Amino acid sequence: MSDLATQERSDGEGAEGGAPDEAAPASGRAPKRKRPFWIELPFLAVIALVLAFLIKTFLLQAFLIPSGSMQNTLQVDDRVLVDKLTPWFGGEPDRGEVVVFRDPGDWLAGRPAKQPTTVQKALGFVGLMPAAGEQHLIKRVIGVAGDTVECKGTGPLKVNGKALTEPYVFQGNTACSTDPEGQFKVTVPAGRLWVMGDHRQSSQDSRYHQNDPRGGMVPVTDVVGRAVVVAWPVPHWSGLPVPDTFDQPGLDDRK
Repeated sequence: MSDLATQERSDGEGAEGGAPDEAAPASGRAPKRKRPFWIELPFLAVIALVLAFLIKTFLLQAFLIPSGSMQNTLQVDDRVLVDKLTPWFGGEPDRGEVVVFRDPGDWLAGRPAKQPTTVQKALGFVGLMPAAGEQHLIKRVIGVAGDTVECKGTGPLKVNGKALTEPYVFQGNTACSTDPEGQFKVTVPAGRLWVMGDHRQSSQDSRYHQNDPRGGMVPVTDVVGRAVVVAWPVPHWSGLPVPDTFDQPGLDDRK
């Protein structure tokens, strides 16, 4: 009796508490074989490219700075990231913002453009490198709809009668240029912007296109987005906030 009971307990433990047979899964089905990484890699690459394209189209896009018209805020060959999401929610550019916009009326006519390679075009299309070969400009918004912008002599630049203190203007430049185009008083119509470069004596901006059909104004609809950060090269990393001078009291008091 004692030996039989001991044997039954041993059999029970073997059936219930012992290790399962490693050769046969509990479900009775063979384990799934993991696909080799080299097979999954193309799918991962496609997903990455789609995500990059969506980010470039709806969120952020990189742009290359081709000239010194925004020095010293932006240097030649800097890469900036442009916020493209805000315009989708009805936001419009405001004074002091640095914006990228499509050429509103042959502003770039006659200027040689560096032709990108096929690879650069492809990478630029999906947003993996700055857009190349596109007709875009980058300037600072000075006046928005209803604003009166004025320059007399060497400055200061005035918006709605308020003088702007402009620490971002290139060192050695004056706020206003004394050439004929640099002396002006304009009122910005609805749906338009008056833009100027920070390198005042080296920027072909709204001042120098007052004879075009829009009077040098940039349509809000041509704005791609606001430049929010200098992303490359690393030593130039910085944000692009709106200067305090555009927050001064009374600036919205249009006359």
